[in-house]
Amino acid sequence: MNFPTDFSPYVQYSAIATLVFLGLTLLAFVLKWGIRFRLVGVTSFMAVITISIFGLGLGLLTKNEIPGAVRYTRVYDNGGTQVVIAVPTEITETQLDATLRQASSNLFSYGRVGIGGTNEFIIRARTLLHPKEGVTIPVYLGQATRPLGEKQDNAVKIEIFPKALAQLPKKASV
Repeated sequence: MNFPTDFSPYVQYSAIATLVFLGLTLLAFVLKWGIRFRLVGVTSFMAVITISIFGLGLGLLTKNEIPGAVRYTRVYDNGGTQVVIAVPTEITETQLDATLRQASSNLFSYGRVGIGGTNEFIIRARTLLHPKEGVTIPVYLGQATRPLGEKQDNAVKIEIFPKALAQLPKKASV
């Protein structure tokens, strides 16, 4: 499901409603209506809503899309320095590289804090292999490392584990 990321019309409508309530509140104070203090609350609430929608419009919901990246699922996140993502078993090395770059960009946040004195944000990609019935083995295919305080994508170091990629099942040739 795609959500709209252009919040400017919603901010405009909310701001207009806030101004209407502000005018109504001022009118209520001038005419000494009994609901004037309730209108102060409504106007304040509308101002908070308008500021919140504006904040969302600044880009909290935008995600980078890197060509060649595959869908991944976040399976572990300690809220600080480590994230583990699950990728499909049919992934290639170039797709894994692109997926790690996309995950390092999309999961980065200035709110992440270094735990235990480390200042690196590490995203590990793993998949699950089923060598026989009832046995599941997690295989870590690679990782992306970036400094916690830098948003530039050129600071990302990608490390792919070739021995782990060799364990993946080969696609059937047609």
